[in-house]
Amino acid sequence: MSTYPGLTSRRGFLRGLGAAVGLPALEGFRPLMAAETAGRALATTASGAPLRTAFLYIPNGVNLAHWRPNGTTAGYKMGETFKPMEALREHFQIYTGFEQQFAAANGDGPGDHARGVATFLTSRQARKTAGSDINLGISIDQVAANAIGSQTRLPSLELSADGVRKSGSCDSGYSCAYQFNLSWRSENQPMTPESNARAVFERLFGAGDAKERADSLGRRYAAKKSMLDFIEHDAKALHRRLGRGDQQKLDEYLTGVREIEKQIEKTEAMGLPPDPGQAAPKGEPGTYGDHLRLMMDMMVLAFKTDSTRISTFLMAHDGSNRSFKEIGVNDGHHNISHHQGKKDNLEKIAKIDLFYMQQLAYFLDKMKNTEDVDGKSLLHNSMIVYGGCISDGDRHNHDDLPIVLAGNAGGAFKPGRHVELGENVPLANLYLRMMEEMGVKEKRFGDSTGVLRKV
Repeated sequence: MSTYPGLTSRRGFLRGLGAAVGLPALEGFRPLMAAETAGRALATTASGAPLRTAFLYIPNGVNLAHWRPNGTTAGYKMGETFKPMEALREHFQIYTGFEQQFAAANGDGPGDHARGVATFLTSRQARKTAGSDINLGISIDQVAANAIGSQTRLPSLELSADGVRKSGSCDSGYSCAYQFNLSWRSENQPMTPESNARAVFERLFGAGDAKERADSLGRRYAAKKSMLDFIEHDAKALHRRLGRGDQQKLDEYLTGVREIEKQIEKTEAMGLPPDPGQAAPKGEPGTYGDHLRLMMDMMVLAFKTDSTRISTFLMAHDGSNRSFKEIGVNDGHHNISHHQGKKDNLEKIAKIDLFYMQQLAYFLDKMKNTEDVDGKSLLHNSMIVYGGCISDGDRHNHDDLPIVLAGNAGGAFKPGRHVELGENVPLANLYLRMMEEMGVKEKRFGDSTGVLRKV
């Protein structure tokens, strides 16, 4: 029986309120969500709650001696790096044996840092170029966004704690686009991440207080619609006077215009963004740790309000030479990652690894303590990949990757253990399994060899 008598669908209820599908998930909506679908809907758990997916990237490899667990299955002993995660033990699993073979040189010479970031979510080999003729492939988060993004206000949310670079030469002749973008819309279009927490907040919920957000949203989209009408009329007249090459360029431009039109129509159909119940972040974060946690707070808000179900977070790009003075590491991270087996360098790397793990623990704890529509937690109803595409920074190897999978996927996964895969397994196999849980059917992705069952 419906929690709201007389209402036959969640969509109808929301339309009657003039509200948004992006409202926070409410307990009363759960039976309606399940009743609207014949079987399980895309990107939902068995209970009908939204299924969230996130990917968090760490740079430059790890101190493997402190990272590696001792033992397998649920009886394993955590490595020193995982001390901040002890209280969350039952909510994540550690994997040993994943690889990304296309992050290796494969005849292209040096450039492991650029290839690492580029390959992590695409499982494809990056074309070595510092120019505009970049070529890679769609990333797994965007495969999911293409399939389920219409259900939420934002198809996906791309975050970074670094600056944004989409051109120029970075690592060993590779375009900076590869090294500073984790998410890729297509083989030559990165999804530019946002590193300003206030900008993320305003993208999710608008600027100002609740009333100001409502007023400004209407004005903003009315102005955009007016401009789009003008562009379309003017472009049709111009199109007839152009040569074939220019007509193609104009058609590509108009495709972008039509995408904006679709966004406006989607926004109008969904109504106002939900009120997050808090003000937008103010000022610059005091430390790098503050910045990371602020961006993680934005992810939790986005998931809590069902503004999106897919997010990526480039915590730092591979090759980052940031120092960590707040934890007593004054050297640049990239410099000491070339540790040459020196004890002092390895100890500093272990401190940095511990710092990043503390941030992950903060994020997972916040997800665990946020109740979802079905009475479970956001963390229970999530799939969160944390790790990087370099194992040992001195070797620059892309096998035996440091990978953590957190969350239960609504009960489909069995966290609380260390899983030794026993051989090099493409990370893409895990991605296929995650897509399967979302209801997105992909036979292959990148260098996948099958769907991973050890989850």
